[in-house]
Amino acid sequence: MKCPKDGSELAVKSHGGVEIEFCPTCRGVWLDQGELGKIIANSATQASPSPEGDYDEDGYHPTSSKKPRSFLSMLFDF
Repeated sequence: MKCPKDGSELAVKSHGGVEIEFCPTCRGVWLDQGELGKIIANSATQASPSPEGDYDEDGYHPTSSKKPRSFLSMLFDF
């Protein structure tokens, strides 16, 4: 399958039983219907609480100045 944005060949990566198509050139990600919900559900069950406390409403840990990684950046090397 070709990337609709730049015409490159899409690559496929499996995550939690869901096949995700992405463009290695522009880093666009394409999901079929229902796949985003499956990925979110899988990552929510795998998440573990931090031993130093919870994150605030913006997703920052109280002792860290770094922004947390999104689940897509964990899947791909963004």
